[in-house]
Amino acid sequence: MGIITWIIFGLIAGVSAKLIMPGRDGGGFILTCILGIVGAVVGGWLATTFGVGGSVTGFNLHSFLVAVVGAIVVLIVFRLIRRE
Repeated sequence: MGIITWIIFGLIAGVSAKLIMPGRDGGGFILTCILGIVGAVVGGWLATTFGVGGSVTGFNLHSFLVAVVGAIVVLIVFRLIRRE
């Protein structure tokens, strides 16, 4: 799956991650989208590299879940770093 697809997934995943983990992170919608894009790309890369749950291809539920989980992980890391 191409980088453009992961960016689109990331925008959606970032908003979904924020809905799953609400809180005051600062930065607003733009930061949420950027964290979502980073999370989707990282999640997609890790899932493809380690072969977690099969291949990550196309717009499907598995790819979307990988993107959302990646965005949640990046959001958690961001909150931990920001807290210090």
